Amino acid sequence: MDLYSLTIHQLHDLIAQKEVTSREATEALYQRIREVEGKVNAFLLLTEEEAFHQADQVDRKIAKGEEVGDLAGIPLGLKDILCTKGVRTTCASKILEGYVPFYDGTVIQKLREREAVFLGKLNMDEFAMGSSTENSGFQVTHNPWDLQRIPGGSSGGSAAAVAADECIAALGTDTGGSIRQPAACCGVVGMKPTYGRVSRYGLVAFASSLDQIGPITKDVEDCAILMNAISGYDPYDSTSVMVEVPDYKRSLKRDVQGVRIGIPDEYFIEGMDPEVDRAIQEAMELFRKWGAEIERISLPHTQYAVAIYYIIATAEASSNLARYDGVKYGLRSKGYRDLMEMYTQTRAKGFGEEVKRRIILGTYVLSAGYYEAYYRKASQVRTLMRKDFEGAFEKVDVILAPTAPTPAFRIGEKTDDPLQMYLSDIHTIPVNLAGIPAISLPCGFSRDGLPIGLQLMGKHFDEGMLLRVAYTFEQNTDFHLQKPNLTY
Repeated sequence: MDLYSLTIHQLHDLIAQKEVTSREATEALYQRIREVEGKVNAFLLLTEEEAFHQADQVDRKIAKGEEVGDLAGIPLGLKDILCTKGVRTTCASKILEGYVPFYDGTVIQKLREREAVFLGKLNMDEFAMGSSTENSGFQVTHNPWDLQRIPGGSSGGSAAAVAADECIAALGTDTGGSIRQPAACCGVVGMKPTYGRVSRYGLVAFASSLDQIGPITKDVEDCAILMNAISGYDPYDSTSVMVEVPDYKRSLKRDVQGVRIGIPDEYFIEGMDPEVDRAIQEAMELFRKWGAEIERISLPHTQYAVAIYYIIATAEASSNLARYDGVKYGLRSKGYRDLMEMYTQTRAKGFGEEVKRRIILGTYVLSAGYYEAYYRKASQVRTLMRKDFEGAFEKVDVILAPTAPTPAFRIGEKTDDPLQMYLSDIHTIPVNLAGIPAISLPCGFSRDGLPIGLQLMGKHFDEGMLLRVAYTFEQNTDFHLQKPNLTY
């Protein structure tokens, strides 16, 4: 039995029953990282000293006969956009290459309290801007299923590490699909919680009205375990919502009898890969067989989602990234003659091409004379999109669609065409604009052996229903049990 291949709940049982120690599990993960990381490139930083210290603390508690929780001693990976006290946090950007936060983000603190083990920080698209993890300032992450393909983005390092068994589970962030799309590409489970369900305090901001932190895991039960740990109101986050958090593990029932599942016509678009379409149609039929009610629905403003997103997200990015000017922290250019030159040289050298592109776009749509035409209009259409979902959820409990229109594409295939890259998130972006929760889970494979993701969308704060429906699908299929072959 390879300890690195286990789920959270499997490893927890072994640790709690004293069949293995957390140190042994952590050693197994680092050995696995040494074996495959040269192919995958998922990690930006390994924190071995801290990880073994955390593992040993858990082992001492267990040796004394003390009970431990679900995450105690479990080795996790963290997307490098989450502030970790005393540990470098770069957002995969040269401009933050030497930044070491003096505090933990709320989700990091919650995981510390639950005695999780932190293996290291995971690669991503710079400042979470991208769909392929090719925009990292430091390295390109490869998809474990096919090393010539992208792992998705921006949480590509997190999804690739989970798929390659380089960590038991990981945290990612999702602004326009950045948890769900890489989860689909890498054949793992990823959840974007309701906006406000998980604190954003300590998350380095990209687009503040869209960003959410969520789990990337090997199965749905692990997703519920991590959601239990990170959810809840936080006074440090003004967008956090004071809504009671249920025990998500209680949602894990193999039963969709009478559950109403909506199929949005607008998500089955021209240009969608036929193998993706086939896998989603087969999933629909399975749900129908298990007693769910399948109903066609319409979300008429979906066609505007990408355009709206790239106005709102870039505008917020332009505002949020203005703080990186070489004055307070991060990179500072040398050889400047005055303050303005220091600003411009620092930002020109520190930011990558995609980040610069989005800052320029965002600054433009917020500028005098264009704010009304672009940003305000986009905000109004965003409201209409939210109303589309509200209307749909009066008729159905869950909405089912593909996570991405195609399986993972080849590295370099879309880097010269930003618009084609942006369309990778066409099925995920509406969820962020509406603020609702969604989950991606594996539902099949292409002829090339690449994973295909099924996306389930739910009502605000109804993650429990999503977990129930996802768990039913997972427990009646074996897609989540398939593993990539990294021996080639």
